[in-house]
Amino acid sequence: MSMDIKQIQDLIKFVSKSGVNEVSIEEKDFKITIKTNQEPTYVTATVPAAIPAAAPVQAVPTAPATTAPVTSAAPASDDSKYITIKSPMIGTFYRSPGPDKPSFVNVGDEISTGKALCIIEAMKLFNEIESEVSGKIVKILVNDAQPVEYDQPLFLVDPN
Repeated sequence: MSMDIKQIQDLIKFVSKSGVNEVSIEEKDFKITIKTNQEPTYVTATVPAAIPAAAPVQAVPTAPATTAPVTSAAPASDDSKYITIKSPMIGTFYRSPGPDKPSFVNVGDEISTGKALCIIEAMKLFNEIESEVSGKIVKILVNDAQPVEYDQPLFLVDPN
């Protein structure tokens, strides 16, 4: 696997948007590490073929996501009966298989185990995410083409 400059730039943009601190990819003839620690993002790549040295890419510093503890003082929220479907990976969330195609699922749709719910694109690989539960989609928690974290909630499902 070797990456061209465009793929490396896309990867840098993706990493800086996703909020992760470091990504490292290593193949037998290729290694790339991208670190973001609220400082400018620098890329270190060692490839046998000579790639012109790119100037360090400045990324907008992203503050680490702080999760405030949720106080369950209000038992009025009935979200507890819903099943949350979470992202199995870091990537970009897509609701449909293509720009002019209909969404895999919409709020109110009945889903069953094995039904394709969305696509998560990571490093130009499009991974179809299938449901592990049956029920009805109550809420879609992520916008189309939005970056998602590992374990980030994507859908709320009312099990039936």
